[in-house]
Amino acid sequence: MDFYVHQRNTNTNSHENDTEIKTHLRKMILDLGFGCFLLPPTSSCEDNKAWLLAETGPKFIDSEPRSLQSSFRFSLCLQVEQPSSSYRNFQVSEGSETVLLVNLENETGELTNEMNFSRGLSLEKSISPVANTLVRFSYSELLTATRNFSKRRVLGRGACSYVFKGRIGIWRKAVAIKRLDKKDKESPKSFCRELMIASSLHSPNVVPLLGFCIDPDQGLFLVYKYVSGGSLERFLHDKKKKKGRKTPLNLPWSTRYKVALGIADAIAYLHNGTEQCVVHRDIKPSNILLSSNKIPKLCDFGLATWTAAPSVPFLCKTVKGTFGYLAPEYFQHGKISDKTDVYAFGVVLLELITGRKPIEARRPSGEENLVVWVSVCVFH
Repeated sequence: MDFYVHQRNTNTNSHENDTEIKTHLRKMILDLGFGCFLLPPTSSCEDNKAWLLAETGPKFIDSEPRSLQSSFRFSLCLQVEQPSSSYRNFQVSEGSETVLLVNLENETGELTNEMNFSRGLSLEKSISPVANTLVRFSYSELLTATRNFSKRRVLGRGACSYVFKGRIGIWRKAVAIKRLDKKDKESPKSFCRELMIASSLHSPNVVPLLGFCIDPDQGLFLVYKYVSGGSLERFLHDKKKKKGRKTPLNLPWSTRYKVALGIADAIAYLHNGTEQCVVHRDIKPSNILLSSNKIPKLCDFGLATWTAAPSVPFLCKTVKGTFGYLAPEYFQHGKISDKTDVYAFGVVLLELITGRKPIEARRPSGEENLVVWVSVCVFH
């Protein structure tokens, strides 16, 4: 276990006093163990949102990138609940603001039981404002629902997650169970943000979140309503064999128009119909599900974030999303606003019209990028 001591600007103390304080701190930890660390008072819902927003800001575009990075690192030192950090901190005495950062990872980089317990408490406190509005499932229930997370039950996968089809309860209700990668250090924070955002959304064009599961050993799970029709990507780009030939799945123009209107309504709801503007950040055909009546429903809020207001861009720490759907100002400069989703929706519209993917390397030179190709066709 490694210890790091950082001294902030305080009243002038002698070098001997500093050394004595550090000696007492080390002795206290050796004698009392981690019991000497006390969790802060329960945070409010707004505090939870501020913590969940730490990854992306909000830092308005007038701020310099350097100040954004510095602010983010500083928030790690202030937040004892920060899941993505492997440190804890506390203050000692009123006259000295010495912060002790304790590395809770062992030499192999694995988390100790103490850290797992701490993260579990942090997650519970972070989601407490909305936890009672959702169903809390046990891991055994999800295990039974997915037949031990059988590979045959996989509906899709993301960068750090898998989605399984399951059946819950006596009536065997179909659900979609998202299992986050428990080895990913960002999973706790992503879990909290997605749960907080998805639980607040109530639109016929958004897949509803039903519940969740927090298991100290097996990881984090989100349970969504199952949409039976499959993804828009399947209808646009997958092909079926018919008389020995592969042909695109049938999606009439009337249905494509219906899908376009439905997703437009969903995006308008995220940006203007909620208490705080939500930017999805990953709008694409694979995240648009179709019901049996071909009603489109937006899903996967793993990258979603809150913004201060519509059309008010801010800088994010890390650019995340799917290549081909990233708005230029977001991809090049990290600026996020509602226009980030509008651009991605425009690409989806082009896919609906042309049947092409946003990036196709096999196309002739100059036609690989769908947006560029359409721009040339329209304006030249």
